[in-house]
Amino acid sequence: MPPRVSVVVVSRNRVERLRRCLESVENSEARKSLELIVVDNGSTDGSAQLDDEFPNAQFIRLPKNFGLTKGLNLGWRAANAGYVLFLHEDTELAPAAAGLLADVLDARTDVSAVCPLLVDEAGQPAPQLGTLPPDGKWQPAAPPGADPYPVEYPRGAALMVRVFVIRAIRQIDERYGQFGSDADLAAQIHRAGKKILLAPRATVRHYSEGRYAAEERADFLLGRAVFLGKYYGFGAGLRARLAAVFGPLVGFRLAEFSCTIGGKKIDGTHP
Repeated sequence: MPPRVSVVVVSRNRVERLRRCLESVENSEARKSLELIVVDNGSTDGSAQLDDEFPNAQFIRLPKNFGLTKGLNLGWRAANAGYVLFLHEDTELAPAAAGLLADVLDARTDVSAVCPLLVDEAGQPAPQLGTLPPDGKWQPAAPPGADPYPVEYPRGAALMVRVFVIRAIRQIDERYGQFGSDADLAAQIHRAGKKILLAPRATVRHYSEGRYAAEERADFLLGRAVFLGKYYGFGAGLRARLAAVFGPLVGFRLAEFSCTIGGKKIDGTHP
């Protein structure tokens, strides 16, 4: 029997977080129906050697950091299930979560993707929901009840998607580096007239650091410019790109400026 869900975890140099994430997948109630795929983005901290601890996982090792978006595409292309659950390595899956999310997609043909409720270490709702176009701000979910409900743009830290939806758009747009691919996927789903639901009974713990390095902030700004140009026209994209360059300059964020002026997104295209 093919797996019901392919779990794809993209990771780089966070071996302890990755270990705990994979342990949570192994402890899933639906483990026998899950396929586990790990895409290692050129880690140098021993992450790629975790295959000895997790022999039932498939490891895809990349020679350097090609960014989250390319890692996601490599992961879903290796999937054998009809549903793919994308997880960041700083998440831990609750035992029932994978099965509950798959149940939602089984029951609702009008739904292309479903996300769990992200919670923090204390079990409280963590920052998760954004708006389109993305502005880099996240709000904790406030579920109206226990039933799944529609959301516009959930954080890509934990998201289950029908594989044929990604195949229909060929791939997740690789013009994005570390940030922006989840927003683009949400926009594509809404453009197709389908829904994204949040299932509150499925929970995933998210250990977000909340602060970003200069190259990460630059990657977000460049990704936002790509998004605006794609969905709101060339002029909107150009204005966003100029703002990405001159905003850091005016704010004396010179490390960030050096990345945006050179278009340095996190995707392995720069040394």
